[in-house]
Amino acid sequence: MSENLDKYRGKVTVSDGAWGTELQAHGLPTGACPDAWNIENPAAVEAVARSYIEAGSEIILTNTFRSIRLALEQFGLADSADLLARKGAQISKKVAGDSAAVFGSMGPTGKIVMMGEISPEEIQSSFASQASALEEGGVQAILCETFAQLDELILALRAAKESTNLPVIVSMTFDSGPEKTSTMMGNTPEDLVSAAIDAGADAVGANCGTGPENYAKLAKMLHQAISKRQQDTNNRLLIWIKPNAGIPILREGKTIFPMGPEEFASYVPGIVAAGADFIGGCCGTTPAHIKAIRKVLQK
Repeated sequence: MSENLDKYRGKVTVSDGAWGTELQAHGLPTGACPDAWNIENPAAVEAVARSYIEAGSEIILTNTFRSIRLALEQFGLADSADLLARKGAQISKKVAGDSAAVFGSMGPTGKIVMMGEISPEEIQSSFASQASALEEGGVQAILCETFAQLDELILALRAAKESTNLPVIVSMTFDSGPEKTSTMMGNTPEDLVSAAIDAGADAVGANCGTGPENYAKLAKMLHQAISKRQQDTNNRLLIWIKPNAGIPILREGKTIFPMGPEEFASYVPGIVAAGADFIGGCCGTTPAHIKAIRKVLQK
């Protein structure tokens, strides 16, 4: 029997913050593959995981966003995909112990599905391999995050559902259109909810793209779309939210995310009121941002 996310119903659960920008703070060179550090510098990956648990994260992710053959080709690491996924899961599990749950991160392939650049079967097979490796590494759920193409996301969801017994969360980046409520490919929160329910997702969400000022609106749109499709509140899709620490700016040749922890956390009550079940941070957020979220929620 597959697991589910029922234990997270009826409360707000704090997830973690960014991994890529945190690993860069630990010395990962710009343009290098973060996932490679699961083998090359596991101590740094452990340090990031530990910093989030110490900050109060109840769920941490794995450093496996790119640990899929198709995304690792550009780094010459395609043959190491399953190893990196498994090791990333094992590192987060080792650090989390009984203190936090570990959800396996799966990001997009970087291929344009509708262009026929690669077959849907090959994409789904690659995601299935990654999901299986994450399950072997001990994760308790799969998170397909930062997707801009709904058809690719559904391939990832189906792959994870068919190759594991784990619950699956699907999250897209809504940062386009006049209201910043559609993906780069024109998908809306309503499109996501409809497709996710039909394909058997356990939760839906939004991450990356913009700062938290846009996320109460996105959480509300997700919530309304879910309510239209699922009247039973005891079984509705849960909502996963992870904004960036503001819109990135270039400063002295470096990409900076300008929003500090307190300002970021000031948006959390509105996001929670709009329907979020999980709240954390994406690019540019740090353990200090997670601490600030915990503080606001405790009030």
